[in-house]
Amino acid sequence: MAIHFQRASWRYARFDGTQADPLIDADDVMASLTDDLLYHGDLAAALRRLLQDGFDTRDGSHVEGLKAMMERIRQRREELAEQQNELAEKVAEALRDVLETERQALDDSLRNAGSDTDPASAEEKRQQAAEHHAELEMLPSSLTGQLQGLMNYDFTSPEAKQAFNDLLDELRSELTQLQLDQAAAQMASATPEEREHLRAGLDALNQMLEQRANGEPLDPTFDQFMENYGDLFPGGAQNLDELLEQIARRMAAASQMMASMTPEQRAQLQGLSEQLMADMDLAWQLDRLGENLRDQLPDMGWDEQLGAPGQDPLSVLGSSEAVGELVDLAELEQLLSTMSEPGSLAELDQEQIAELLGPDAARSLAALADLTRQLEEAGLVARKGGKLALTPSGLRRLGGNALSELFGKLRKDRFGNHPMPTPGLGIDREMETKPYEFGDPFHLDLERTLRNAISRSAAAGSTTAHHGAVEFPVHLEVDDFEIERSEHLSSASTVLAIDLSLSMPMRDNFLAAKKVAIALQALIASRYPRDYLGIVGFSATAHVIKPDQLPEVSWDYAYGTNLQHALALSRKLLASKTGSKQIIVITDGEPTAHVMENGEVFFNYPPVPETIEATLHEVVRCTRERIVINTFVLDETGGLRSFVQKMTKTNRGRAFYTTPQSLGDYVLVDFVEHRSGAHRRHIRRGA
Repeated sequence: MAIHFQRASWRYARFDGTQADPLIDADDVMASLTDDLLYHGDLAAALRRLLQDGFDTRDGSHVEGLKAMMERIRQRREELAEQQNELAEKVAEALRDVLETERQALDDSLRNAGSDTDPASAEEKRQQAAEHHAELEMLPSSLTGQLQGLMNYDFTSPEAKQAFNDLLDELRSELTQLQLDQAAAQMASATPEEREHLRAGLDALNQMLEQRANGEPLDPTFDQFMENYGDLFPGGAQNLDELLEQIARRMAAASQMMASMTPEQRAQLQGLSEQLMADMDLAWQLDRLGENLRDQLPDMGWDEQLGAPGQDPLSVLGSSEAVGELVDLAELEQLLSTMSEPGSLAELDQEQIAELLGPDAARSLAALADLTRQLEEAGLVARKGGKLALTPSGLRRLGGNALSELFGKLRKDRFGNHPMPTPGLGIDREMETKPYEFGDPFHLDLERTLRNAISRSAAAGSTTAHHGAVEFPVHLEVDDFEIERSEHLSSASTVLAIDLSLSMPMRDNFLAAKKVAIALQALIASRYPRDYLGIVGFSATAHVIKPDQLPEVSWDYAYGTNLQHALALSRKLLASKTGSKQIIVITDGEPTAHVMENGEVFFNYPPVPETIEATLHEVVRCTRERIVINTFVLDETGGLRSFVQKMTKTNRGRAFYTTPQSLGDYVLVDFVEHRSGAHRRHIRRGA
């Protein structure tokens, strides 16, 4: 046999930014999922909550959840509403200027009437000026009302009339853009020929929609339509569906705007629209198009409100760009509200999200969309029957996270009154070795084995030394193998009995107890692989919990603390085990239930002597079988302390009165100390 050592190689390149780590990785996700997954035991639900709430990464970055995205959308809507108010103020100011100019012209007309030599003409001028003043005074206070009134007003001032007409042109453009984006905006200042071209284009489009709805061939085809009327629809649509979606988004925006208004505001807008859209055939074509689009694209949210009725409604004076953004925000909000798993976020347009909510939001959504993929590629979760589930690797990672959290709170050398050996955890071997003999467990000591091979080869003259270096390869023979002494590899058997009665979550003790269970399982699996760990959950009755079931374990919706049944089941699990044996009990209540001789469960609160006696009788059985019972008490009461004292006196185990915050520290430190003490006793006995 020969062992060949190869030099490792690396390649270096100039950093260009593309080598940067992604915002999150599987470790970030699992660390954020740990508490939720341990508490509720549902991976899919934990991912959904992570999706909603977001999380912090190990490098201090924050990934925003969907709740934060919804808040961003709300804030942006408020900003747009404020912008619309500002625009309305500008239009109101423009109207005030128009009215001021007109009134100034009327006053000038009155002054000029006084110098008119013709009394009849002077009186006529004064009467006209008074009538115009009265007409202006009677204008409504609302902007749309003033616009309607001034459209039928005979201006005295040419300057005021021109300014008002310019304002109307601008409003016509804005209003038509709400209906048909840029193409319809041209209608406001279009020539008769251009208006006919637009009408013909709308008619051809409606014809195609109705033909498709009836299953008929399109005439004209889409390509022919775009060749004839593509100038009206500059959105770059490649097919009829894309074109319809572009148009429908704008028309749905107008519909949503109308749905958001009060009845009075809606009536004012409709009246103004009728006056601005004087071409009835063109208006009919738009109505026809709207009905066709509603039929073929019913999911556009046509009648959804952009806000509460009458609350910050989008005025007719608002810009079409703002309306389009509001529609995009409404669509995004609807999509986000239906997202139930991270992978579905990958369908969103990241560029559009960056435009609507900013680059940070887009980056967070991209990270959220990547959650499941990261976990699957890391081998931590897999789909079983269409459902995500933790893999064995994921179970180990979950336990490792819990273990790291609990041990991370401990000082290096000690915690409280529980000293820890300075060398660290897992020192249960004295590392003595022996030559390998056939039949021995092959726990190879690589350092001693290589040293034996080099010494043998050097003695045989097959290697040469150059300044203390040895030439390779090194040839191994069976006589070179050296293994760790198996007689010093002691084992321990532990059963963790966890109270799962309803009082545990009610008193906020459940998560701490479950975290201890999965951390202890991870500790034993990684550092004491020869040890046995059984887990028993108990409430009104007790049951065995397999390690792979731990993440899904939840509390029982039952009252009753049947410690007697838990001890009996734990004793049964330990019956066939060797080495030191112990039961770790975590509970927050005194025994209130026991199994009677006929197999039925008896429950009573407060506890009755029969239940206490039955439980202590099981303690005696454990003691006879040399099983140590160590009890960790949460929410100590007088009755519970009294019972635990009786139990520890009988069994000579120990009792610890602790809190959820320190439970893990006490249990793990005590387990390591118990484990090390059992190992030392094992060696002294010469086992």
